[in-house]
Amino acid sequence: MRSFDYTKVPTQKITGANGITYAYRDLGNPVGIPLVTLTHLSANLDNWDPEVIDGLAQHQRVITFDYPGVGSSTGKVPTSIQGMAKDAWQFIAALKLTKVNLLGFSMGGMVAQEMLLQQPQTVQRVILAGTGPRGGAGIENVTKISDLALVRALVTFTDIKTTLFFTRTVNGKTSAKQFITRLKRRQQQRDRTISWGAYRRQLSAINRWGRAQPADLSAIRQPVLVINGDHDRMVPTKPNTYDLHQQLANSDLVIYPDAGHGSIFQNGPDFVERANAFLA
Repeated sequence: MRSFDYTKVPTQKITGANGITYAYRDLGNPVGIPLVTLTHLSANLDNWDPEVIDGLAQHQRVITFDYPGVGSSTGKVPTSIQGMAKDAWQFIAALKLTKVNLLGFSMGGMVAQEMLLQQPQTVQRVILAGTGPRGGAGIENVTKISDLALVRALVTFTDIKTTLFFTRTVNGKTSAKQFITRLKRRQQQRDRTISWGAYRRQLSAINRWGRAQPADLSAIRQPVLVINGDHDRMVPTKPNTYDLHQQLANSDLVIYPDAGHGSIFQNGPDFVERANAFLA
């Protein structure tokens, strides 16, 4: 019997043709096209909001995984977003999936865009959250923003996602506290924290991607749902989220008010409802 509870679903492993062993979790309703999720900078399997994953899993099979060199996956973190996309395709091939939907959050949204450019025929629909286009304004500043937030988190003994993902309003602070609590629900078989070296390699890849020449996204014909909060500090909503929406030929745009980089977690129930309707 398949699990619908992300806090209890077991972690599995599979080895791709590239020799990398990927750690992943697989849950939900095994009908239709599977949803493969692509997570953010420094994240492992435990950084997905369990309430969001559970809500999505009620309507489709949901697969989360660790990038190579992160968490419990083997290998080394690529120094390019394009390399991460190729590794993600190796994981999908190992699972013998011939058609997928993608949910890319933050850095994962960057990886999802490159995956679309590399193998468009394998992708049905895509959700891009808290992200922007290659070469987007301010993306090269993620390293500086992350480093400053990390220092603040260490000094104040708080989770770095509290300030990077959420607004500093009463609503944002309350949502941040609730989100961090949800991330701690899983008690068994928790994933390994990313190493410092792997984290810096990911930052290098984002920085390089942010300075690169923009991609031509107009040829992408798949339906895309573009989502962000109106106050994203990591990947500035203006102009990035709007530019991404405009560059794509077939996209819908959702901007949550009083929300930051982690708007899909701050507005979990609404996001799940929108995502399930879109993917259906």
